[in-house]
Amino acid sequence: MIEHQNTLQNQTFHEFFDWWLGELKTNLEHLVSAANHHQNNFEDDSLLLPLIDKVVGHYEDYYKVKSNGAKGDVLSMFSPTWLTSLEDSLLWIAGWRPTTAIHLLYSKSGIQLEARLADLVPVLTDDLGDLSIHQINRIDELQRKTIHEERSISEKMALLQESAAYTPMVDLSNSMSENMRSENNNDDGERESYLKVESLLKSKKDELEEVLHMADGLRVKTLKGVVEILTPIQAVYFLIAAAELHLRIHDWGKRDDAT
Repeated sequence: MIEHQNTLQNQTFHEFFDWWLGELKTNLEHLVSAANHHQNNFEDDSLLLPLIDKVVGHYEDYYKVKSNGAKGDVLSMFSPTWLTSLEDSLLWIAGWRPTTAIHLLYSKSGIQLEARLADLVPVLTDDLGDLSIHQINRIDELQRKTIHEERSISEKMALLQESAAYTPMVDLSNSMSENMRSENNNDDGERESYLKVESLLKSKKDELEEVLHMADGLRVKTLKGVVEILTPIQAVYFLIAAAELHLRIHDWGKRDDAT
């Protein structure tokens, strides 16, 4: 990954994203293979840890590169051309909502539990249908904490959006409009106004970058929090579900955009 990051100076984030998705597909293949092998050979769960660390690290790499991209052009992160219209409609502060990871866990757990009951399998299979009471309590606590942090970040974003109509912005908008309507258009006044606008927008971009970092940080924190609660084989099943959902939504969005 480090070698690839070093080439990003001459690449767009779009190009990086395409590469990242390709690596995610490869990771998914490795996860599925590991799950099948584990199920057939009853291997020690600890043998899965290097793969789990690699896959989680792949998500962390995404946000590291995204953070570097935001320093140069934070606005592009909020209007990502590398995502489909479908993906764009699902965004929360330029990414997936952190609690989505927990909803995904519960959905996959229910699906695997129902499949087992339908097959009348009486034994434990070590998948997400085997969550213990202790695990469920920890997941519930993680969900409550994540929702609280989501709300805090959402409030910061709302204040930033509302600031577009605060007095400094309205005053500048009015003065520049008056100057444009004036018969004696003042070039010096217009230049001065644009300098003030650039200063205000720089401040807003800095605030946007700060909120984005908070949101991305919570996304990574929640993903790692879920994985830490699960056993290694359960973490593999969860990461399979996460990768499949990510890739399929991207594929569905591309197909929809093409019609």
